[in-house]
Amino acid sequence: MPDESSVDEEVAGWYERQRASWGYLPNYAPAFATRPDVAEAWNVLNNAIRGHMDRRRFELATIAAARTYRSTYCLAAHSKFLRDACDDEASMRAVAADPTGADLDATDRAVIAFATKVADDASSITDADVRRLRDHGLSDAEIADVVFATAARAFFTKVLDALGVQADAQLAAMFDPEVRAQVIVGRPFAPS
Repeated sequence: MPDESSVDEEVAGWYERQRASWGYLPNYAPAFATRPDVAEAWNVLNNAIRGHMDRRRFELATIAAARTYRSTYCLAAHSKFLRDACDDEASMRAVAADPTGADLDATDRAVIAFATKVADDASSITDADVRRLRDHGLSDAEIADVVFATAARAFFTKVLDALGVQADAQLAAMFDPEVRAQVIVGRPFAPS
C-alpha cells in the first residue's frame, strides 16, 4: 500500500472522502490505493443496497455477516453504526454479547439467523428459510436485500483480511473494553 504522500490525485480524493467521513484516514483506505475505481464501485454498490433497506436491518444483517466472515473491522464499524446512526446501543450490545441476538425481537433474530446462514453457506438456503422471514413480515424484496447486504459484505471483508488490514485504533477507542473484546472475531485492532 503506497504512502499517502506518493499517491495520485484520484487516490488522494478517495483518501479525503474517507477522512471526511471518519474524521481520520481509516486503515482500509490504502488497501484500495492501487484501484480507487474499485473502491468507488464498492461505495456505489454498498450505498445502493443500504439505500433500499431499513438502516437498522441493514446493520443487523451486516453485523451477522461480518461475524461469520470473522471480520473484526466490519463487525466493529457496523456495531458503531448500529449504536450511533440508528441510535440503538441496546441492540448493539445485545448482538455484541450474543451473536444470535437472543435479547432482540423475533424478527431481528430471524434476520440475523438468515444472514448468518447466507454468509456461512448460501447454497444451504431453503424455501423454509425464506418462508421463515416471510412469516416475520418481510417481503421478497426485503429478503433479497438481506441477501445483497450479506453477500456484498463478503467482498469487503475478504479484501481487507487478504491485504492484512487491521481495524483502526480510533475505532477500537469508540467502545468500552467489554464491547471492544466482543467484536474481535478475526484480526485484532491495530495498535494505537
